[in-house]
Amino acid sequence: MAATEVGCVHYVRSCLLKAPCCGKFYVCRLCHDDEENHEMDRFKVREVKCAACKTIQEAQQTCKVCEVKFGEYYCDICHLFDKDKKQYHCQPCGICRIGPKEKYFHCTKCNLCLATDLKDNHKCVENVSRQNCPVCMEDIHTSRIGAHVLPCGHLLHKTCFEDMCRTGAYRCPLCMHSAFNMKEFWDDRDKEIAQSPMPTEYQDTTVKIICNDCQARCIVSFHVLGMKCSSCGSYNTAQEGGLIAAPVVDVRQSAEQLFEDEPNTEHHE
Repeated sequence: MAATEVGCVHYVRSCLLKAPCCGKFYVCRLCHDDEENHEMDRFKVREVKCAACKTIQEAQQTCKVCEVKFGEYYCDICHLFDKDKKQYHCQPCGICRIGPKEKYFHCTKCNLCLATDLKDNHKCVENVSRQNCPVCMEDIHTSRIGAHVLPCGHLLHKTCFEDMCRTGAYRCPLCMHSAFNMKEFWDDRDKEIAQSPMPTEYQDTTVKIICNDCQARCIVSFHVLGMKCSSCGSYNTAQEGGLIAAPVVDVRQSAEQLFEDEPNTEHHE
């Protein structure tokens, strides 16, 4: 028999898992963790209960009594039952991933499965997926929510990245590097600054900055709309120290110096 459309908000399956920790039956580990004050270890699950005939039996894909298929997909390592989403079990990751498998590769340094278009095209950060998402502080590696790889190599949940963009945030919460290509935004900032000159008393004022994108340190013109890195052109910069005022010119002293520098001349009638 084909899998029936039962299960929970997380998975489509026709069985309940017997939690090895407390002996209670839940449709999935996530339902268990929501209700209990402890977490279920999916790898230690040994028994399931058929949702159709209620038979408790060894974890397997098909009920031994009524032959209901517990899930179109079944992994006997993770004990994952679900409808077919082209899942595959990644041995290095230690869990099942949504595929298809041929569209992903496992980066050994990042220790994570990534889309094939990122192969040799991303910045590796060792064991990056073992860190929590810096936005929601929830686990990334075992999350059912996909991960988004930032140019700096750090990871966010895709949904957290989308929320971050909607609020106007454009920097990695961990290292402050720009989270996407900002060239168009920087070009607009150039135009805004050109159209908004600073008051006379600040026009020659400079400031020390550090660029969050290229890490360069430089001294640039001060402007309330932003300080542009002279190395890479980014406005994703941070000010170091206070304003550096232009040197004050003593007009009287300059005039006297001018007269002193003039050659002596004699006038003849």
